[in-house]
Amino acid sequence: MEQATESNVIDVLVKNVPGLNAVKTGPNISKPFIRGLGYNRVLTLYDGIRQEGQQWGDEHGIEVDAYNIDRAEVVKGPSSLIYGSDAVAGVVGLMPAMPIDTDRKVHGKFFSEYQGNNGLIGNGIRLTYAASNWSYALRGSYRIAKNYTNAIDGRVYNTGFRESNASATIKHTSDKGYSSLNFTLYDNLQAIPDGSRDSLTRRFTFQAAEGNDDNILNRPLVSEDALNSYRLSPLLQHIQHYRIYTKNHYQLGNGDIDAILAWQQNTRREFTHPTLPNQAGLYVQLNTVNYGLNYNTPIFSHTDLSVGINGMYQNNQSKAATDFPIPDYSLFDVGAYAFAKWKYGGWTIGGGLRYDQRYQKSDDFYTKTDPTTGFSRHAQGGDVTGAYLQFPAFSNTFHGLSLSLGTTYAINNQLTFKANIARGYRAPSITEFASNGLDPGAHIVYLGNRNFGPEFSLQEDIGIELNTETVSATASIFNNNISNYIYLTQLLDGSGNPIVDAQGNKTYQYQQAKAQLYGLEATFSLHPPAWKGFAFDNALSLTYGFNRNAAFKGTKTQGEYLPLIPPLHLVSSIGQEIQFKSGIIKSLNLKAEADINSAQNNYLALNSTETFTPRYALFNISAGTNISYSANRSFQLQFQVNNLFDKAYQSNLNRLKYFEYYNASPGGSMGIYNMGRNFCVKAIVPF
Repeated sequence: MEQATESNVIDVLVKNVPGLNAVKTGPNISKPFIRGLGYNRVLTLYDGIRQEGQQWGDEHGIEVDAYNIDRAEVVKGPSSLIYGSDAVAGVVGLMPAMPIDTDRKVHGKFFSEYQGNNGLIGNGIRLTYAASNWSYALRGSYRIAKNYTNAIDGRVYNTGFRESNASATIKHTSDKGYSSLNFTLYDNLQAIPDGSRDSLTRRFTFQAAEGNDDNILNRPLVSEDALNSYRLSPLLQHIQHYRIYTKNHYQLGNGDIDAILAWQQNTRREFTHPTLPNQAGLYVQLNTVNYGLNYNTPIFSHTDLSVGINGMYQNNQSKAATDFPIPDYSLFDVGAYAFAKWKYGGWTIGGGLRYDQRYQKSDDFYTKTDPTTGFSRHAQGGDVTGAYLQFPAFSNTFHGLSLSLGTTYAINNQLTFKANIARGYRAPSITEFASNGLDPGAHIVYLGNRNFGPEFSLQEDIGIELNTETVSATASIFNNNISNYIYLTQLLDGSGNPIVDAQGNKTYQYQQAKAQLYGLEATFSLHPPAWKGFAFDNALSLTYGFNRNAAFKGTKTQGEYLPLIPPLHLVSSIGQEIQFKSGIIKSLNLKAEADINSAQNNYLALNSTETFTPRYALFNISAGTNISYSANRSFQLQFQVNNLFDKAYQSNLNRLKYFEYYNASPGGSMGIYNMGRNFCVKAIVPF
C-alpha cells in the first residue's frame, strides 16, 4: 500500500483486488463496489468498527486518513453472519497503523506526496511510543488539490478538495489481553462539480443565480484563474467525521472475549446557493453508537465456536438546510450469531447463523417557504400551518436471517480447494425507503418506496488456490441470487425525455425486483526463485448482472441488465526489485502495468439511466528506491506515472460521465472524462 500512489485508499485496493471496483465522482470520491454491488451493500470497517457516514450518497467517499492505513483486507460475498445488515456484497476492512516497538523510544514516519495532474500536495505524520504495558500513537495529515485535467475537458471545474485528519490511540496491554481508546477526526472541503458548459465552446460555466433566474444554458464562463487555482468554489460540500471508540480483548478461562463500543458523528453540509453562499442546501448530522460483544469458547473436538451480539443505534437530523432528500429518523439494530469452525487433517469446515432486527421510526416532517430567503426550510412545532408534509411519519421493523456454510480442503501443501454458500440480509437504506427530494450535491431528486421489503441474497462460491515457489494462482466463480433487489432508474416525462429541473437535476426512483449476478475472478503470479526480485502478476475479474423481473426478460439494455456493473477487467504487471550492497541505495523496484477494461455493452439504457462505455487500456509505470540516511534508517522514494499515454476515457462507473447538460438531445451529452496523465512522487521517511 505504501508503494502505490493513487488518489485515495479505495483506488489502491481496486488495483490490487480482483472483483473490487469503485464508483467515482472525481479523484477523491470513490465508493467501493464488490462483484457489482455497492453503497449500503458493502460494509466498510475502520479498525473493526463499521463506518457510518451517509454512505447512500454518491458524492463523497470514505472518511478515513489514507496515510494512517497500515493494511487492508477485502471479504467478497455475503458477510451478514458476523456484521448484520449492509454486508450482503462483502466487507472492506481498513486497519490503522499501531505501535509495534516497546523500547520506550519515540518512533515516527513522515509521508509526503505530490501529484502533477491536479497539483495534489499531501503530508502526513505518525508518532508512536510504547513500553511493556502502555503504548501511544498520534497521527495527522493534510491534503489539498485543485481541479484535475484530461485531454478532452481540460481542467474539470469544481473537482478540487482540501482534507485534514487527526487521530490518537492509548492502549494498555497485560498478560490477559488489552484495552485501547481511540479518537479520529476527518474534515474535508470537497468541491461539487455539476458539468454545466457553454453550448458553443464546451468551456465550463458556473452557477451565479437561483431558480428561474438561473439559465443553465447561459451561465457565465469559469475563468482560467479559477480553473487552475487551489481556491475552492463557495459551492462545495463540507464533510466532518468524528469517532471515539474502545476495543477490548481478554482471556476468559480457556476462551477469550472481545468487546467494542464506539460513537461516531458524521456531519454533511452542501453549500449550493450562489446568492447565499453561507446557506447550506443540504445539512444533515448522523450520530451512531456501535456495540459488539463476542465470546470464543475453548477448542473442543477440533472445533472453534464463537457466539456474539452486535448492532447500532442511529439518529439522523436535518439542520438549517433548504433541501431535504431524506427525513429525520432514528433506528436501532440488534443481531445475535453463532459461528463454528471444525479443523481436522486437510479439512476446515465452518458455518453459522444469525438473526437480525432493525427498528426505525420518523415523525411527520413538514417544509415551507421561508419568506426572507425564498427557499424551503424545515417547519417544526406550531409552525406547520400551510406547510407541506414532505415526509409522513413511519414506524416499522425489518427482520433477517443470515446463514453460511463453507469448506476448505488442502489437497496438498500447494493446492487448496474452497467452496461456500451464504445467505445475506440487508434492510433498505433510508433513502431507498423514504427519500422524497433533491440531494443538491448529487444533482439527483430521489424518490423512495415505503413498501420495500429487505433484500436477501443467496451466493455460492467455488475456488481453487495454487502456491508454489515459482507460481501462485487462484480461480473462483460465484453466483448470487437476490430477492427484493433495490435499484435506481431515471424517470421520463410524457415525451420520453428525462425529467430535469432548471439546474439540470434529474429525477430517479428506486425500484425493487429479483436479480442475479454471477462471474469469475482469477489471479496468476510468476516469481521464479532463480530470478530474484522478478514478478509477473495478473488479476482478472468479470461480472454479469441481470434483472430477473419477468417483464424485462429478453429486453437486454432496455431493463434486463442491472446498472453499475463493471466490465471485464484485467490488470497485468511486470516488476523487478534489485537489491544493492551499497551503503546508501538499498534497493530499486521497477514496475510496468497495463490496466485493461473491456467495453460495457450490458448496461441499463432504460429511461436513459446509463449509456454504452467503450473499451480502453491504461498504462502505468513506477520506480522506487530505499535510500539510507543514517546507520540504521532509510527512506522510501516512489515515482509513478498513471495513464502514461494520456488516454481520454470514461469508466462506466464514473458518475461524471453523465454530468453535462448543455445539450439534452439523445447522444448530445458527452459528459466528463476521467483523469488524464498523472505524474506522482511520494517519500516515506521513518525516524
